[in-house]
Amino acid sequence: MFYFNGTNVEYLNKLIVSFVKILPKPVVHIFARKYIAGERLEDAVEVVKKLNAKGILATIDVLGESVKTKQESRQAKKECLEVLDAIHKYKLNANLSVKPTQLGLLIDKEFCFEQLSELLEKAKEYNNFIRIDMEDSNTTDDTIELYKKLRKRYKNVGIVVQAYLKRTQADVENLNLDGTNYRLCKGIYIESEEIAYKERQKIRDNYLLLLEKMFDNGSYVGIATHDDYLVDHAYKMIKEKNISKDKFEFQMLYGVKENLRNKINADGYKIRIYVPFGEHWYAYSIRRLKENPHLAWDITKSIFSFNWY
Repeated sequence: MFYFNGTNVEYLNKLIVSFVKILPKPVVHIFARKYIAGERLEDAVEVVKKLNAKGILATIDVLGESVKTKQESRQAKKECLEVLDAIHKYKLNANLSVKPTQLGLLIDKEFCFEQLSELLEKAKEYNNFIRIDMEDSNTTDDTIELYKKLRKRYKNVGIVVQAYLKRTQADVENLNLDGTNYRLCKGIYIESEEIAYKERQKIRDNYLLLLEKMFDNGSYVGIATHDDYLVDHAYKMIKEKNISKDKFEFQMLYGVKENLRNKINADGYKIRIYVPFGEHWYAYSIRRLKENPHLAWDITKSIFSFNWY
């Protein structure tokens, strides 16, 4: 029998990630399809229809980030507009999540603002909402600046903050002044110990501290986690503070911990699933593994349990 401490588990996960990265693309697709709706918008629409039928909400993400040209960025915007059109056409209970670098943040900040403004105008026409995703720490300041500028003009926009970053408490205190609509997540990008908490419990403790600050401010919060510990403590906080159900929702990734997803739904809380789709599924899958290696074991088990016959 083998016994693993934290260091051994981390090393094992990294080995598994390295193994997955050298697999042929068709093999990687075997597990990726569990976490990604497909390559086409129609695939995402069908996934969201099935979720909605269970009383589960969704946010749709067009895969891709850090585009190199304005032409690529305009194409990404076009695909996002098509998502908003599809949500309206099929009366889906869903909104849109976007990555600033996909819309040109690293090319030209004003250009990115214009791109997002066009999306928010369309979303406003449809009485819908757009969530600005948070990426790695190199873009945090620019993303917050972009959000605050958009927030002055649009109320149908929200932002993501990451509990593992040491700066986030100060960011939340600042963002609370604008009545921010949040998605609170742990964070998945690899960051240095100088700016990010590494210990699991420290991240959890900061997550709950941030959640309390948001609730006490009266902000709407998307409680984004797959951690049973955080879900349990969020339940407790909601009950103790008597937080109205119209002030929060839980959020999870498509294909991850569906039993927990179903429990939250059965408990009568709103649960929204992040549904990614698009041609860039491979890069998304590998990045998810590199930055969140504890998922690697589940994926490896899926590969070896797959029925090849």
